[in-house]
Amino acid sequence: MASIVRVQAPSGNRALFITTLAVPLTGWTVHAVSLHRKLAAARKDPLTGLLGRDGFTTRARQITDRYGDAALVVLVDLDHFKQINDGPGGHAAGDRVLAVTAQRLTAWAGSRGAVGRLGGDEFAVAVRIGPARRELRLAQLVQLLAQPVEVEDGVLVDVAASIGAASPDVLGTTDLSVLQRAADAAMYAGKHTGRAVLAGPQHATVPSINGRRAGRPGTHTLGRAA
Repeated sequence: MASIVRVQAPSGNRALFITTLAVPLTGWTVHAVSLHRKLAAARKDPLTGLLGRDGFTTRARQITDRYGDAALVVLVDLDHFKQINDGPGGHAAGDRVLAVTAQRLTAWAGSRGAVGRLGGDEFAVAVRIGPARRELRLAQLVQLLAQPVEVEDGVLVDVAASIGAASPDVLGTTDLSVLQRAADAAMYAGKHTGRAVLAGPQHATVPSINGRRAGRPGTHTLGRAA
């Protein structure tokens, strides 16, 4: 219930001021901001059904914080995707490749992993995989993503992906931004090699702009590397 404060007005008349209306307004503002953040975190990519960037970040942090050294953050970038988009099948073929890639990543990560589409043909995964199984599981992922994709009229499109991974036990941190930056650098170090690269400490120190490896498309106008 609002409280009323009585103050003496210059004319000598009593004036009434309702002072606590701002309290519920502030409460609604906080609620609205919280709701917006929850909706952003829950929002799915309409094409692939994967988590968007905000949703993936939230879920991935939960995984790295919970599993620590047994967590693995993986970044995936499709090779020669522009050629698929510009090829005979056009954007429909490109969309099909993106959707199938999302399905494969989801199957590989399992029900407890987090898979997100960061934008374009960039994907990210956070999953629990212990050190003893990393090499085998990453090799399986390379093979899985290299299987041709069937598009319209049964046409098969050859696909491949560059994969970089980062783990807290190697880098000495569960900070998701550091893990993603290192995985990104490792991914580009192994670009078009047909193998996944597990980041080492040297990958965590690669200059970055807004969390992305300096020199990547779209970063040159964002400012100097941090």
